Amino acid sequence: MKNTICTHCKTKITCNVEDIAKCNCTKVEISNDTKNFLKGTYHKCLCNVCLEKINDLVEKAKYEDFPKHRSEMLEDVHYYMENEYFVFTEYYHLLKGQCCQNGCRHCVYGFKNRFI
Repeated sequence: MKNTICTHCKTKITCNVEDIAKCNCTKVEISNDTKNFLKGTYHKCLCNVCLEKINDLVEKAKYEDFPKHRSEMLEDVHYYMENEYFVFTEYYHLLKGQCCQNGCRHCVYGFKNRFI
């Protein structure tokens, strides 16, 4: 076992990569869609809270298309306002379907934390 941090929220976790069947993350049930999504991200180890959160986002995204126009975006769902600027949510980035590799604050793909 090794002490590490969640590559999404930066919480300290213990990873049992040597025996993944005994790792704490195996207690979280995630869908095959979430497993496939995570294969395409920069995440290494995730805490159970982040695994559940990402699983919920992936499941929710099945029923919504990416908003292509500003009029299709919902405040507090796709973005929130901060000092007169739009800040896109994790859900918005997930719906986008790929990482832009700009290190976005709410990157669900883990790019901003890829060196952790």
